[in-house]
Amino acid sequence: MGISRSDETGSRLVSRSVRASVPSLRAALDAMPAPRTFWTAPDEATVVAGGAAATLTADGRDRFTAIKDGIDRVLRAGDVHAGTEAACPRLFGGFAFHDEGTEDETWADFPGARFVLPRVQVTDTDRGMWVTVNAVGPDATAEAVEARLESERERFESLDVPDPSPPPGIVSRTRTTPRDAWCDSVDAAVSRIRAGDLQKVVLAQALDVTLDRPLSVPDVLARLGDTYPDCYRFLVEPTDGDAPRPGFFGATPERLVTRHGRTVTTGALAGTTGRGDTPAEDDWLAEELLGDEKNVHEHELVAETIREQLDPFASTITAGQRRVRRLATVQHLFTPITATLDSDTHVLDLVEALHPTPAVGGLPPEKALATIRETEPFDRGWYAAPVGWIDAAGNGTFAVAIRSALSRGTKTTLFAGVGVVADSDPDREWDEVQLKYRPILDELER
Repeated sequence: MGISRSDETGSRLVSRSVRASVPSLRAALDAMPAPRTFWTAPDEATVVAGGAAATLTADGRDRFTAIKDGIDRVLRAGDVHAGTEAACPRLFGGFAFHDEGTEDETWADFPGARFVLPRVQVTDTDRGMWVTVNAVGPDATAEAVEARLESERERFESLDVPDPSPPPGIVSRTRTTPRDAWCDSVDAAVSRIRAGDLQKVVLAQALDVTLDRPLSVPDVLARLGDTYPDCYRFLVEPTDGDAPRPGFFGATPERLVTRHGRTVTTGALAGTTGRGDTPAEDDWLAEELLGDEKNVHEHELVAETIREQLDPFASTITAGQRRVRRLATVQHLFTPITATLDSDTHVLDLVEALHPTPAVGGLPPEKALATIRETEPFDRGWYAAPVGWIDAAGNGTFAVAIRSALSRGTKTTLFAGVGVVADSDPDREWDEVQLKYRPILDELER
């Protein structure tokens, strides 16, 4: 059955979808007009998109509300025909970590919030692939959209499957935080925690790398999908200017929130150890992590805070059993959390309430954020912030943009952070940061 939505007073949005046999999502992403979008998540459709039928930006403390209001204006009145819910119009984008945004030139193309309704997208679902074309504005017509849809379908179906390019190789690396400065900052944070000023703070590092040749983000995302199939992979390109365009991408294990109707799914992901060289060592490390006082304490702070943040919106909240989640290079403590909303709360209201979780910020939130600003010698920009999608019903999924990097041509900046609590050791935390660089570094090194 098709899905349609219309408004008697006239249409601002026209959207059409058609089934298509697209030979390669990798090729489709490469063939998309700028700015390109990529999104895939466990148990969700994969979306490869390009162009912008509508763009929303906002800055400051009211950016969540501003984006929510803008999305309502774009999607409220429309002429939409889609063969599946996943191909219906959605806006994709994200937010900066800090409310006040950034003045760092590194993030000059990334405002406090930016969302795009793609002009064209390919959606890969368990019912097959779909091509969608969207248009917004007083001149948008069904005839024009349908004509472009047929053209785009033919274009994508005729794509050649490209040979994957190898990792570009790294020429040089520059750390923004030297090891001595890192140890000093962790020691200072621990002193504040032991004095009662903080409970926890997450401190991060940035690593600037120069590549041997420009990075192919579509190839990196494909390789990350092979290594981290259960992670949330994303690409946000904020401009449609000349190449090389900046791209923020990653493969994050951490979901911030999913809202579908009145069902909310989230979880606490905090506490980390490495992987073993043998199955026996792997199991031993996992058991040690489950019993480690420092990591369990850090994890419980995150889980309890998420429950508290959801409580004003929920009629019920349920936390599952704490367990170990294994990834290619690390293992994390994970507690699944679900909730039932007591009203039709928009997903962005939940995003605003949950961001930043103590897994990427700290407790108390305001003091932790001030500590991060004072301590870190770089601007986080969109690192560790919410990225995801929203539909007309206020449903959506947002991930926490960790295991991520900002790339432009041959320059790429990687980010990684760790939670500091009362018994944190600077050297151990340094080693954990290096582990968390590995997902992206492994795809850049030859």
